[in-house]
Amino acid sequence: MSLKHGILGLLNYGAMTGYELDKTFKDSLAFFWQAQTSQIYRELGNMERNGWLTSERVVQDERPNKRVYSITDKGKAELNDWLSSPDADIHEEMRERSAFLMRVFFAGEMDSGQVLEMFRKYRRKCLDYCSGLGAADEVIAQYGAAVAGGAHMQYWKITALFGETHYRSRLEWADRAIEILEGNE
Repeated sequence: MSLKHGILGLLNYGAMTGYELDKTFKDSLAFFWQAQTSQIYRELGNMERNGWLTSERVVQDERPNKRVYSITDKGKAELNDWLSSPDADIHEEMRERSAFLMRVFFAGEMDSGQVLEMFRKYRRKCLDYCSGLGAADEVIAQYGAAVAGGAHMQYWKITALFGETHYRSRLEWADRAIEILEGNE
């Protein structure tokens, strides 16, 4: 996936401002695709130049003016083309690229206390992510109501389930690694 396809997918649910896109992205997609606010706005400009979306400037009296983005037919076609050809994404998904695992591989060069602390920090981070996913059901319900989710909500739940399973397996791995390093296995 690329950021542009995530944005197209969100705009397919309805028109949004850049702020709303950024917030929705962070509320619903961030556990598997991170994007900085500046990246989202930069991509919006590129996508508008490509004809995948249009924007309308809305003048407001009590607040700053805003720009509302809508997906075009060309944008919907791009989204549908991307959704219909997942093979490349599946291949990429199966390949792991992790600086942390590279560090673990060469951790024999480190003091064992440092390595244990590294895994304990990793474990705490896994717990943080698992806790964050605990709010997924509430967010799914909120966005489902906003876009008449119905069938969409089951896919959002399946995606959240992946995140939960993913981080729990990382947590289990960290626990096992700590046990090995402490000589308990």
